[in-house]
This record gives sequence, structure tokens and C-alpha cells, in this order.
Amino acid sequence: MRIADMRAWLFLVVLIAFFEVWSRSAYGVSFILNTYNLQSISVFATAPLLLALGQTFVIISAGIDLSLGFVMGLASVIAAHVANYAALQLGLPPLAAMLVGMLTGIAMTIIPGLVNGWLIAHLKVPPFIGTLGMYGVARGAAYLFAGGMTISVSNSWYSTIGNGRVLGIPVLVILVAIACLIMHYLLSQTRFGQHTYAMGASQAAARRAGINVKKLTMKIYLLSGIMAGVAGVLYTGRFSAGAAQAGEPLLLDSIAAVVIGGASLFGGSGTILGTVAGALVIAVIQYGLVFINVEPFWQFIAVGTVIIISVLVDQTQRRFTGGRQVE
Repeated sequence: MRIADMRAWLFLVVLIAFFEVWSRSAYGVSFILNTYNLQSISVFATAPLLLALGQTFVIISAGIDLSLGFVMGLASVIAAHVANYAALQLGLPPLAAMLVGMLTGIAMTIIPGLVNGWLIAHLKVPPFIGTLGMYGVARGAAYLFAGGMTISVSNSWYSTIGNGRVLGIPVLVILVAIACLIMHYLLSQTRFGQHTYAMGASQAAARRAGINVKKLTMKIYLLSGIMAGVAGVLYTGRFSAGAAQAGEPLLLDSIAAVVIGGASLFGGSGTILGTVAGALVIAVIQYGLVFINVEPFWQFIAVGTVIIISVLVDQTQRRFTGGRQVE
């Protein structure tokens, strides 16, 4: 485990200890030794974590994806629309309707992912500008598909995916845990992951090593878009509705999770393990502040402050190590 990963997990432990002490002293109850709180925090973290999994690859490659929030919303709306059409117009059973809706929603996110990658890799558009443009396109498309409304879905299988439990563990949490394992393997054990690190550290060096940087960039942003699609269709299951704005407030959280987890915004470093810790830190902050009756607006201040501190720590670390990754 890298020092940055350990730092993120240590911060999570300190944060939990803080809310535990506060909760016991103020209310006489435990914050963390509480099944309801544990399940709520874990479910609360699922959507931001899914976005952050894709964002991890992007940031390690020295890029950023600002379109994720509304790409997620677009997938949510399309999944709801298609599931309703499949059930009501085509007469498909609930399971088939759900699968068709989910697969269509995820498939549609391939388009913005590829367009982002093409703009950045082939047209040399800066990632910030290219993905910001896609943010606007996806936002408009999502609201057009939704007709400015939330699309309700009445499907028992969607409800099972979004709110069901297996041995007391939310199905959403199980699915996201599986996604984390897959992405961890992809980043740490495959050539794709190693090439992503190499490109983030130095594109010029990556080219000299024979890495097809353009093709790799396309793949990275495609993966990011697909993970946003997965987050969108699971959102539809959780709330039994598709919403264009589903991921709008989660973009900052996805970036924050990656940065808090020890990834450098300069590229070349970061892990899925650290991103998981970062997402849990954000979930604990947001849920914990609500739990102790702090106004919700303070959540934004708290998360923003943690991001700034994380970036400052990264810059200080790079200054003392000459830009090298600390293991």
C-alpha cells in the first residue's frame, strides 16, 4: 500500500473516530456501531464511487472529465425510458425490461466517452475544455430525453437492484464492490493500467516506449463514460426514476474522492484502493454532518476544504521528492 493510500485510510479512521466521540457525548449513541448508519453510508457512497472509479483512470492519465455528472443523468433517463417502453409497449417481463433499459442506458454513454477521447487525443483539445463542452451537450440531451421531468419506473426488478439486500447487505453495495475489484485489477494488473500510469507520468516517454497514446486516451475516456452509465442506471434502480440531474451534484465528489485518495492532479499516480477510501471519507463527512444536525451547506465547505488540503499535501510531497511517486 502506498503512503498516499495509507494517509487516506488513516484520515477515514480519524474522521469516524471524531463522529463517534461526538455522537456518544452528545446523544449517547454510537455513530459507527450502528447497522443503519453503516448501510446508509455505504449506499450513500455508491454513486460517487462509481463515477470516481472512471475518474481515477482519467486523472492518473493527467486528464479530467467534467462531463460525468450529466452523462450519468443521460444514462439514468434513457434507462428509465427504455425500461418503460419495453414493459408497456413491447410487453416484456420486468426482468427483461430492466436489462434492456440498463444495457441501453450504458451503451448510450459510449458516445460521449468516445467523443471526449477523440477531442482530446486527435484534436488536441485540453481535457478541461473538451469535457466541459460535453458536459453541456450531455446536459441538454438528458433534459430533452426527460422532457424536463423525472421519469418514474414501476419495475420490481429495478427496485430489487436499487433497494434489495442479500444477507443484510444492500445489493447496490455488492455490485459496486464487484466494480471496484474489477477496476482495481484493470489498473494494477493489466497492460492497460500500466500504460495509463506511464502516459500520466510523461506522454513523450510513453510514446518513446511504443505506447499508442491516442488510442489509450480514447479507451480511458470511454471507460470513464461507461462507469458514469453504470452509475446512472443504478441510480434509476435506487430511486425507481430517471432524472437528468441525477449526477449533477456528484461531479465534485468524484474528483474529490480521487484526490483525497492520493491521486495527483498532475498525473502518474493514484490507486483504486485510495479512491475507495476517498469516496468513503466524503460519504462519512456528508452523512456525519447530517447525523450531528449541522446545516447541509457545511458539507460543501467541508469537502472543498479537504480537497484543498489534499492538493497542498500532494504539491508538498512532489516538492520534497522531486516529482517522484512515493511508495
